[in-house]
Parts: sequence; structure tokens; C-alpha cells
Amino acid sequence: MLGFRSGQGLFAVAVAVQLAVVSAAFFEPFNVSYDHRALLISGKRRMLISAGIHYPRATPEMWPGLIAKSKEGGADVIQTYVFWNGHEPTRGQYDFKGRYDIVKFAKLIGSQGLYLHLRIGPYACAEWNFGGFPVWLRDIPGIEFRTNNEPFKDEMQRFVKMIVDLMKQEMLFSWQGGPIILLQIENEYGNIEGQYGQGGKEYVRWAAKMALGLGAGVPWVMCKQTDAPETIIDSCNAFYCDGFRPNSYKKPAFWTEDWNGWYASWGGRLPHRPVRDNAFAVARFFQRGGSFQNYYMFFGGTNFGRTAGGPFQITSYDYDAPIDEYGLLTQPKWGHLKDLHAAIKLCEPALVVVNDSPQYVKLGPMQEAHIYSSERVDTNRSLSESTSICSAFLANIDEHKSVTVKIFGEVYSLPPWSVSILPNCKNVAFNTAKVGSQVSIKTVESGSPSRSNKTEPGELLLHNEGFFISSTWMTLKESIGASGNNSFTAHGILEHLNVTKDTSDYLWYITRINVSDEDIAFWEEMDFLPSLTINKTRDVVRVFVNGHLSGSKFGNWVPLKQPLHLVQGCNELVLLSETVGLQNYGAFLEKDGAGFRGQIKLSGFKNGDIDLSNSLWTYRVGLKGEFAELYAPDKQKNADWTDLKLASLPSAFTWYKNTFDAPEGDDPVALDLGSMGKGQAWVNGHSIGRYWSLIAPETGCSKSCNYRGAYNEKKCTTNCGLPTQSWYHIPRAWLQPSNNLLVIFEETGGNPLNISLSVHSTKTICGKVSETHYPPLSTWYHPDFINGKISINEVAPQMHLQCDDGHMISAVKFASYGTPHGSCQNYSLGKCHASTSLSLVMKACQGKNNCTINVSNTIFGDPCRRTVKTLAVEAECASVTDNKMLLGSW
Repeated sequence: MLGFRSGQGLFAVAVAVQLAVVSAAFFEPFNVSYDHRALLISGKRRMLISAGIHYPRATPEMWPGLIAKSKEGGADVIQTYVFWNGHEPTRGQYDFKGRYDIVKFAKLIGSQGLYLHLRIGPYACAEWNFGGFPVWLRDIPGIEFRTNNEPFKDEMQRFVKMIVDLMKQEMLFSWQGGPIILLQIENEYGNIEGQYGQGGKEYVRWAAKMALGLGAGVPWVMCKQTDAPETIIDSCNAFYCDGFRPNSYKKPAFWTEDWNGWYASWGGRLPHRPVRDNAFAVARFFQRGGSFQNYYMFFGGTNFGRTAGGPFQITSYDYDAPIDEYGLLTQPKWGHLKDLHAAIKLCEPALVVVNDSPQYVKLGPMQEAHIYSSERVDTNRSLSESTSICSAFLANIDEHKSVTVKIFGEVYSLPPWSVSILPNCKNVAFNTAKVGSQVSIKTVESGSPSRSNKTEPGELLLHNEGFFISSTWMTLKESIGASGNNSFTAHGILEHLNVTKDTSDYLWYITRINVSDEDIAFWEEMDFLPSLTINKTRDVVRVFVNGHLSGSKFGNWVPLKQPLHLVQGCNELVLLSETVGLQNYGAFLEKDGAGFRGQIKLSGFKNGDIDLSNSLWTYRVGLKGEFAELYAPDKQKNADWTDLKLASLPSAFTWYKNTFDAPEGDDPVALDLGSMGKGQAWVNGHSIGRYWSLIAPETGCSKSCNYRGAYNEKKCTTNCGLPTQSWYHIPRAWLQPSNNLLVIFEETGGNPLNISLSVHSTKTICGKVSETHYPPLSTWYHPDFINGKISINEVAPQMHLQCDDGHMISAVKFASYGTPHGSCQNYSLGKCHASTSLSLVMKACQGKNNCTINVSNTIFGDPCRRTVKTLAVEAECASVTDNKMLLGSW
């Protein structure tokens, strides 16, 4: 099982989950409805935390671990889109196997006791190719997408009905004992509805009526749809939704997409959202009346194959999520949000008991409190012991100042841009700005630079830090132009997708140009070159003359002007049009297309311009290597591979292949393609996606990110001056112990000798917790606290450190209880330091997968009285195998 070792907790969970999937029912059948306050599960209001996971962006072997980590992180619900083009790539031919086995995914969710929010759409957006629409949909006569158009509505209804019927057949709805509690029809249509006029309004009403008529038996949602009909819940998608109110008092406030990160594009910076801000947004949502919140994404995953949306979405869909692209925890994001969820759950009895608005108290110019209680309370004095249920949220929305406020006769300090949660209207269980979770540094970070920039082939790298694939490769040249049996001729410029049907990124346009002696003499006399002009191109166009590359251009419907070196007589002009993900967002997607628009002409000839727009062109779809399936293990004998000669590097439009052994262990595997240019890669016949070593701008990134103040996707970016993506995920499930086939198609001329492989794991963990930090959330469930035998203030805060499954703490690099300075990987001793710090932490942690340390004088002694002490620790993680080897060497 990917990512787990025998004997580890999550491995056991995954095995149990696989066995449980055979069960016919996961719950006692229950009904789902809603009132103005919340979703009702078996008639009871629930405050629900949801984790977004898209099943095709991971392998089925990863699903149990991802679901388990989401549950451990506090999720009640898993949310996913349904990907129409994945399930019906050809009209009437369906795929529900492998990564598209949505039934298995749903059953795995139910087997772990979680609910499922199924967003059928069937438009998804999701930075997914063509927004989830199958490309064949464009070819339906008379069709217009997402409006009151009968051909589109017929196809949409047919697919949505098929999915609902499949879920019924598999007994997956709540009233059947299954996990599905919520469905979604359409997606963010309100953003573009106005462009469709009256047809858009009629379509919304039709979609709602159609969905309700399918008899699913659970509520339906329309997100970002202010005119959603009375029988459909309209919901919010945004970075912040605390101010959102549905279009009817009868509906609860749902946050279907909490953008806790953002996507990246080739040549762009990498966005990151600080967890303090994300926690603040979530706390504010529940503080102000929200009841269902979903992280988009809790796990982002990978755009395998050609599934990335466009234009120009990268292969990684990490999304800065709490669980990273490879399935490992992103810390402190995962841990801090886990604590937030625990604090919200402690407030759930109070949150559901209030029918109308909570009690509101103004605490300052930018400070406020919302109190949820079974009765109205006097906030100017201590809470009466007769008040059985009471929870409070104290917010400071000032971006700059910490503020002290007084409520319930107590004084509370609120950091800037933060919310304190008081489950009992007395004690602070959590503050969004105070992070006590560990920081994790991984061997391969999202956006970390290519190793090819640091080392030479054959240089010995540290164990577990990766290795170069090989110094010997096989190679095969891709032909330029129209050679092959799958070409045809036509007058005029054909639209790219009309020809390729998206079976390939590539479409060749070939024509011939006769150049006279007079033209050559004219250019020599005028000392200039003729040029090719195309009004608009997307996504990439490459121009060849007589088999040689003249130039390239990429962009979203941008003009091209390319000088050409033509010779006397007949010249072959080849245009290679490339898609890099089809448009996934916006109105009129069926009309967007790809390739070229407008006039194509040659300028600079003696007798004037030559319009090529209506000339005779030869067309060829795709690469010869694609259709020969050079990437397939069983097709290798059919190709004329030859040994790569160093003198041939770099070489454009070239196929490369090699074999490699899988790294030992179960850690996720990453492939460094930073030495390559642009192309695609396959491992054992599986496409790991497109690669492109476009460099992000040198400027626009900051060394630190201020969490305070409203976030947007440009606020906290990294990776300036580096390729947007160098490392590519190879799922363990696609690997065999040895002789794994790696095939690369390279367009621009990279160096395969510098391709390397690495395992992806947490190598360094750090913690920094003050003795004034709040106690662990588990204290609130302790019998002694519930029975009043101990006060929450008597419980010491804790530092929790944990390596990945199958790893243990191999060394403690730094430990200081006192006044340490710095941050992870840069700690130093302060004036106050308990001399026993290192030995005590080593004893508690070394050789273990995880450890918990009480942060108090009781453990470390008091090295400096009347001074607030902090414990800072930095430790190294290594695989269990590596630790055994080290112990053996001792």
C-alpha cells in the first residue's frame, strides 16, 4: 500500500478499509434534509467540515490513506467533482476503472465513516481539461453549452441521470446506508450567466428541476448561484465567505470551496496561503453563522496524462493543500487546521442550538464577539453556572494591532487578524494566529529547484537524496511534417480541435511555397527577410522551414510574426500547433477552440503579400511516436531505438528511453525533469503528465509572508527565477522493483543525462511552543476536566512531533527550553536555556515515529523565573530501514 509500512497505524487502517469496502452498507440508513441553520442528519443539525479530494488526481492505492488523513485531520465529509470526460471519453463508451472508479472511491469514504458530497456538475472547471466536458460534445449538431439549448440539455441530463442511477444501484445514498449526503448541479454558473441572457436564466431553472426529478433523495447545491431556485441551496466559493448569506432565509450558509491555496501556471510563481489566514477565514465563517465548509483542496494531487486544464495549467495540482501532491502531510497547515476543527467541534452543541442570529457584542472598533448559547447571557459578568451550553468566538479583524478585550468578566488578548474560540465561553481552546503544530521540511518541496542545476551526472548523492537515472540512453527522432499514413489535405485553415478531437496535443499544418529568383534578389537588395504573420495563435506554435525550426510562440490567442529563411524554388512550411490544456473556465467553451484564428500570410515578397489562409494544406494529427505507442512496454520491439551519442545533445523533437530500479521502501517517488525543455513523460506506459521548464519571473516573491489582511493568490508566492515545476510525481503503484521503463518525448532540446529520481519524504521537523500556549484540545474530552476535577489552566501545553509513516526520529539537532531565537533550521540559544533540554527531548523522541512533550517547568525546570519560556526543537527523520542500518553501524 503506497506510503505505509507494515506495522504502522495508517497501513492497518488502509487494509481494514479495503476489507470493509465489500460491505453492502456503511451506515444505518438515514435521511438528510436542511433548515435555515444547517444540514440535518437524521433530523439533527450538524456543523460539517469537508475535505476536497479529486479521485482521478491520485491512484486508487493512495485513496485509503488520503481519506484516513483527512478524517484524522477533522473532516466529516469528502467532496469531489465527477469528471465527465474521464468517464465518457467517447460518446456512449464509459470508463469506471482505475483512477475513474468512482464507486470504489465512494465506498472507501463510507467504510471510514465519512460522508460524501458529490458534485456531478457535469461542468467542473477544476483546472481540468475542458472543464470536465468531453470534447466530442462540441460535435453534437446545434449544440451550445450551458444554456437553454436542447442538444446540450439532452446530453447533460443523460450523463447526470446515469451517475445518479449508478449511485442508487450501488446503494451509496444516505437513505440506502451509503455516504452520499449532498449533490451539486452545475458549477459557478452565476459568474457567466449574464452572458447568456434569458437563455441562462431558463437553463438554471431547468437544471434545478431536472436534478430534483432524478429522485436522489438528498439535497442539491448550486454554488455561486444567487438566483438558485427555492428548492436548491446556493453556496459560496471564495477565499472568505463569512459575509455570505444564501438567497433565502430557509437555506443554511454553505461554503463549498474554501480556497486554501491556488493553482499554478507554466512560467508562473507558486502561490501559498498562510495557514493563520485560512484558519481565521474558517473560524469567521462559523462565527458568523456558517454550517458547512469545504477545503478546496484538502489534497490536490496530480494532473496525470493530459488532464491539466488550460491554458497552461501545470502538471502538479498540489494547491498548497494540507496533504501534498504525493500524499504526505503539509505542516503546519494540516496540524493547525486539525486543531481548529477540534475547537469548532467542541462548539457544535452551542452552534446548533441557536435558531436565529447569535448574540453579538462589540468589543472595540475592530473587535467583536458572537455568542452561541442555550439562553441569552450577560457578557459583563462571569457566566452563570446554570448556563449549560455556551460557546463564544472573539475576533480581532485589525490587521496591525494586538488588542486586549474584556468579556464575561475576563480579559483576553487577541493577536491581529485572529479569532479566539471559547467552547465554554470562558477558556480559550484555540486562536487562529497561534500555531503550535510542527513545521515539516521535505526532501523534495513543491517548487524546489532541479538537482540538475547543482550536480553533474555520476556525482554521488546522499542516500535517499536521489540518483541520476543513467548515463546511457536510447533515442529516436520524431519526424517533422506530414510523413505517415494518417495525413490528409484540405483548402484553408482548419480549427485545431475539429481535426484532433483532442486525441493529441499536436497538429501539423504543412504547405509549400515557391520562391523565385526575383524574390531572393529583392531580399538581398533590401537586406531583410520575409516573415510569416498569424493574427492569433494558442497555445504553442512552432514554425519550421524545410525541416528546420525558425521560431516559436506561446500564449492565449496572441499574434505571431516570424522571419523566415526561404530558398529559391520549393520550400516546405510546417506549422506545429500545440495545446497545453484546453480552456476550463468561461462562457461559450465550445467556441473557444485552439490553433489559429484570422489571416495567415507571408509578407515581404517582391510582388506583395501572399495570403495562405485559403491555400492547400496537409494535416497530420499527433506524433508518430504517440501512435506507435513508443511509451508502452509491449511495443518496444517495434521501434528503431539507437544508442544516444553525447554529440547529438541537445536534440529537439526526440524520444528518449531508459530503465531504472524503484527506490527502496514505500516513500513516494519524484522525477526531476529540470534538465529537459518541454514535452511529456511516461513510466511503464502510464503518462505522468506534461513537463515544461519555463522560468517564473525573477521578482514578485517575498522571503516572508504576512498572514494579516485579506489574501489573494498573488500575495504570498515563491519560486521566483526558477522553473514553475521541476519535480514530477511517479505513483508507487505504477512502479515495479526493477526494470521500470521511462520514456520521454522532448520538444525543445533538453539533456536526459541529468534526469534524476528521488524519494519524497519529511526530512526535518521542528516545533516551537510557548508555556502560555493553550493546552491540547484532547484535554476538553478528558473525564477529569468534564467532571470538574481539573481546570484547563492546570494542563500544560504540548509539543507534538511526528515523522512520516515508516520513518522515525533519527536525531535531535536542537532543543532549548528558555528563550531560543530563530525559526526552523535556524534556531539558536537565547540568554535563558535549560541545560537538560537536549537530553530530555532525545530521550522522549529519538528512535520513535512520534513523540509528545509537555512544555512546562515541571519537565525542564525553571531556567529563568518571571520569564515566559518557549521550547524549540529541530529533529531529523529517516526511514526505519535507514535507522536500522545506522544502528548496525554503531
